[in-house]
Amino acid sequence: MVDIDITYEGDLHCVAEHRPSHTRLATDAPVDNLGRGESFSPTDLLATALGTCVATTMGILAKRQGYALGDFKVHVRKIMTTTPPRRVAKLETELRIGPGTANSLSPEARAELEHIAHNCPVRLSLLDAIEVPISFDWQA
Repeated sequence: MVDIDITYEGDLHCVAEHRPSHTRLATDAPVDNLGRGESFSPTDLLATALGTCVATTMGILAKRQGYALGDFKVHVRKIMTTTPPRRVAKLETELRIGPGTANSLSPEARAELEHIAHNCPVRLSLLDAIEVPISFDWQA
């Protein structure tokens, strides 16, 4: 269990504090929804949570299995609905793994890493109403 404290500061700005670490982050409403877009929006944080969860769970698996995963990039494109109600419609997720890392992993290791990415806790927590295609570029 983790506690997060959120303060609404007015003008569509919030500050959240992660109680265990005292790390803080700010949010702002997006420009297309009356905000100034000066920080992550709440739905941006959902996309961020997915991308970082995918990367973290892959890292955990690599560490446990002794895979030389190395650096890789995750790009998440958040797509909102165009008709009410306003919500996240799709989180297109692309992983780009460089050739040095890609060439060091067996096909079985890659398959295992792809499986864990599709089954990270955030992905499993999302409703089926949100499309979450995840693609892998093993030679980026």
